Amino acid sequence: MSQQRVVDVHERLPLGQSLPLSLQHLFAMFGATVLVPFLTGLNPAIALLTSGIGTLIYIFLTKGMIPGYLGSSFAFIAPIVAVSKAESPEAALFGCLISGIVYIIVALIIKGAGIGWLNKLLPPVVVGSIVIVIGLGLAGTAVNMASKNWTVAFVALIIAIIASAFFRGFLGVIPVLLGIIGGYIFAVTQGMVDFTKVAEASWLSMPDFQTPKVSWTAALLIAPVALVTIAEHIGHLLVTENIVGRNLMQKPGLHRSMLGDGVATAIAGALGGPPSTTYGENIGVMAITRVYSVWVIGGAAVFAILFAFIGKINAVISSIPEPVMGGISILLFGIIASAGLRMLVESGINYGNKRNLIISSVILVLGVGGAKIHIGELPIEGMALATFAGILLNLILPKNINNDGAVQTDTLEHQKK
Repeated sequence: MSQQRVVDVHERLPLGQSLPLSLQHLFAMFGATVLVPFLTGLNPAIALLTSGIGTLIYIFLTKGMIPGYLGSSFAFIAPIVAVSKAESPEAALFGCLISGIVYIIVALIIKGAGIGWLNKLLPPVVVGSIVIVIGLGLAGTAVNMASKNWTVAFVALIIAIIASAFFRGFLGVIPVLLGIIGGYIFAVTQGMVDFTKVAEASWLSMPDFQTPKVSWTAALLIAPVALVTIAEHIGHLLVTENIVGRNLMQKPGLHRSMLGDGVATAIAGALGGPPSTTYGENIGVMAITRVYSVWVIGGAAVFAILFAFIGKINAVISSIPEPVMGGISILLFGIIASAGLRMLVESGINYGNKRNLIISSVILVLGVGGAKIHIGELPIEGMALATFAGILLNLILPKNINNDGAVQTDTLEHQKK
């Protein structure tokens, strides 16, 4: 099929054309989606399953008008790991479920009150700084995994960098997957991969579901991250608008898009998977192929669900050595931090204005430093504390703190990725 032809949102292609296009979307999201459960200790099969289910729910709730794929969110890695160590993975899943409910509540408010209040609560100076914290806060995790075998880690990292920097077309959209595959093959040559469990695994198997355990401490630590991913969601929707040439913020509406993401995230937490988020990788695939069909996206979701029940695939994922994922994570987490920096630059944030300087400084130090306080018996730390502090400072600090009339750029509309 010529890439110059535009396949519109509602267009349904013949099966022979649709299946390979759906597989492209599956490959685009696969590496990042399975990396999140790998890092958090959750089940990759459940992540694939909830990714597929969540995407189908998203398409349904947006009336089939938005071609978006939902995969595992990197923003939640640090708080999930922290809660899992302090309490249990089941408690962390409760926090994930509540974060989905936060999405749903915000969607209902947007439907009634519009988006103006969200722009004021989460301006680029707050969101950009928190995104930097997400990336830098995970840097230690990436280095610790990579340090177990730097040679293997560097091979995976270099392959991913080459794919990201020099490959064009679809291959340039899947550097994470290519880095994992290349690093895995090299690790096999070094005798680091044990295929015993792969050989013993059955072709068909039932994923290991986990049930959330009620923990309001976990909810307080994990749910605030939803505020950051909500801003990311808006940015992705704006980019999708530009690609497909439709005003998706108005029809079907941001509230429906947000509702779909929230329901998908809540269901993921209920089944044992990580929170969901719209994937820029799949938006990139649409931009390259000019195929915007929700039927193609839905096909990728069905493939993800089917993969979740193939035991051999899940065993292969589990056999990937930590240094491979560590090398990939060095690039990924760095890109996340850089995306926050890019957001600040593209939004025109003026750091000659002390107000912006104060907000960013407090967020960065609290978040990267892993600060922790207790309100009663409830601990608030790291990213959650940084998010609360950033929002509070943004609300209480006067705009003209310099007394020179300097005013920051303060709209979420500039956050286009």
